[in-house]
Amino acid sequence: MIYSTATVPVNPEGETPLTREQAWAGLVKKARDARLFLPPGLCTRCDVVEESATHLVREATIGGQDLREIITFEPQAKVTFFQATGPREGAIVNELFEDGSGVLRLRFYCYLGLRGKAPNGPEERAEQAQFDGETGYRAALVSTLKRTRELLADGKL
Repeated sequence: MIYSTATVPVNPEGETPLTREQAWAGLVKKARDARLFLPPGLCTRCDVVEESATHLVREATIGGQDLREIITFEPQAKVTFFQATGPREGAIVNELFEDGSGVLRLRFYCYLGLRGKAPNGPEERAEQAQFDGETGYRAALVSTLKRTRELLADGKL
């Protein structure tokens, strides 16, 4: 199994501050259309195919892999991406929370397996290393917040 986690402050020094509501709006926008948040060309399709007040279902092609995700929302707090089809199975969570000092933070964590691959095999170990590496989910959190600030500045949030 793959388990990874990373946490970053929403408002590091020197950045335009985001409110919880603005950061949340960015997470919802990311859930609806990953193309806006991933590096150009990585996500070539992202379609919401079902929607309710508590969740949506999206079908996407990311990194050349087709997938279907059920995405649930705990308003102003948590977005959970359940991997219904595609190369991975399990859940990816993006969570907004205030730490003990009252600092707003964004945390990523996941618990995943690779469909059709041996548990803790070379493929899972490689994916674990990627998630935990310099270009992994910590970088993705920073990038998500950067893109949220850009959308806010452009009046698109």
